[in-house]
Amino acid sequence: MSRPNTLCVAPILIALLALPVHAQQPIVYPSKGQTPQQQQKDEGECAAWAKQTTGVDPLAVAQSQANQPAAPKPQGQRAAGAARGAAGGAAVGAIAGDAGKGAAVGAVAGTMAGGARQRRSASAAQAQTQASQQQSQQALATYTRAYSACLEGRGYVVK
Repeated sequence: MSRPNTLCVAPILIALLALPVHAQQPIVYPSKGQTPQQQQKDEGECAAWAKQTTGVDPLAVAQSQANQPAAPKPQGQRAAGAARGAAGGAAVGAIAGDAGKGAAVGAVAGTMAGGARQRRSASAAQAQTQASQQQSQQALATYTRAYSACLEGRGYVVK
């Protein structure tokens, strides 16, 4: 068995992480006859200027989005609710004369309450993830506007 060469794998990983960034970059057309070398130089300088001006590093934003863990799914809320409900129901049932029936009713009620808690927790986690994604998209949009303005100032058409 051969081990993969980490020097060969590293550029691939960097390229994959940068895909979302390049997917959002605008198309640049050299409308004043700029050479490919001049365009490459101008794009690099404008990328650095946009990063400095906006404080947004598109590569860092893309990496943070890629490294963002999935929201954990709450587990055990229904079972915990059932256990609490059964205990409470058994106590009330014991007073009424039938602890078993009270425990069963309490378990059903507790399961329903636990399920409601679980849904609220999942909804809050999803809202937090969406807010984080929206913030990242806004940061990238700000960077892209600055990058485009710089290139347009150098005689390129940017779309």
